[in-house]
Amino acid sequence: MRFEQKLGAGVLVRRYKRFLADVERDDGTVVTVHCPNSGSMLGCNIPGSPVRFSRSNNPNRKYAHTLEMVQVGGVWVGINTSLTNKLVREAIEQGGISEFGKVDEIKSEVKVSDRSRLDLLLSIKEKSIYIEVKNCTLAAEGVAMFPDAVTTRGAKHLRELLELKQKGQGAVIFFCVQRMDADRFVPASHIDPVYGKILKEVCGQGVMPLAYQWDVQPHVIELSRQLPVYL
Repeated sequence: MRFEQKLGAGVLVRRYKRFLADVERDDGTVVTVHCPNSGSMLGCNIPGSPVRFSRSNNPNRKYAHTLEMVQVGGVWVGINTSLTNKLVREAIEQGGISEFGKVDEIKSEVKVSDRSRLDLLLSIKEKSIYIEVKNCTLAAEGVAMFPDAVTTRGAKHLRELLELKQKGQGAVIFFCVQRMDADRFVPASHIDPVYGKILKEVCGQGVMPLAYQWDVQPHVIELSRQLPVYL
């Protein structure tokens, strides 16, 4: 995925109220930007970190700018979760996810219950595969991890995937790792032990865990490679 515009540059002053951040631009001015990430952004919210941000042409937006990436230890990390499904869908359409092969149709935001949707539904011949995608920004000592905060919603998605699998459908939990300083994925059970436990349980019953890594750069985000998953 290539950015259509040149991203603005600056350093993070602070992230606050969950969806806001103040950024000091290269010219010294400070701008408040939308922060499209509902997680804690653990490790990616350190004041003084270099950042890149986009600008919307929508005149009705309260905050015209959107935080796109943060540099951590010299590595760019994609924090914009509104791009995650697009990155995974693009990779599937281009044949970059080897587990799926040729896909006949992809649907987004598929309703699976009265109060819930999953991110993608693949149709491959006569087979259906439901996919829930999670953006992974947390990493330490070469290990990518999810979640970066307790997530009851994430646990609910895992249970829904298991129900679909038990009904004969394909079910995948897909971790989109938007940073290049990791060579494997594990659940962050030290942050959310319940999620880690449920992830191991549902994968033991047939839900497929996948982790792929993207190379995040200020002008483009490109699929890099698959990472092994250790539960």
